[in-house]
Amino acid sequence: MNRLQKQIGFIVEVDKLKHVLRQSVLINDRRRENDAEHSWHLAVMAMFLSEHVKEDNLDLFKVMKMVLIHDIVEIDAGDTFAYDEEGYEDKEEREMKAAQRIFNLLPTDQAIKMKELWLEFEEKATPESRYAASLDRLQPLLLNYHSEGHTWKMPGVTSEKVYERMAVIKESTPQIWDYVVEIVEDSIDRGYLKR
Repeated sequence: MNRLQKQIGFIVEVDKLKHVLRQSVLINDRRRENDAEHSWHLAVMAMFLSEHVKEDNLDLFKVMKMVLIHDIVEIDAGDTFAYDEEGYEDKEEREMKAAQRIFNLLPTDQAIKMKELWLEFEEKATPESRYAASLDRLQPLLLNYHSEGHTWKMPGVTSEKVYERMAVIKESTPQIWDYVVEIVEDSIDRGYLKR
């Protein structure tokens, strides 16, 4: 196959992301959000919240690419609920296998770049990946808060686990962390989230 055919094949394949349902629900109609909607929402957030990142010289374009591709592996691996400890046991293995198949639909140079970008996001070792991961944590928090704690009402979810999951925000965007604390504490007060 030539280069363009491979790129188009990848583009057609990632349309499947629209069918991967997440646990979070949309604010207005309580329909489950899909991965494509989630990724788009993160890209919008990346544009408008970047001024709150504590590191200077952030490569915002790199962040945008990360948030747009970070869940592509869920086409094969499925969405693992953030608080599903059992699901996390083989998550890395499932996602690595999916990354290998899906990114390799692209021409080799692009496949290598996309897999490296995805791995960087997963490792959270750079300012860009920590910011992208912060957005990935903040977005469902906002949906939960504005849907009266929809997924927080599932068994085993507590404020302690939510704070633990949000920890990367404190490191990357301290000002946003203060907002997270306000939301979590208000959610506890309103009965959306158990202490």
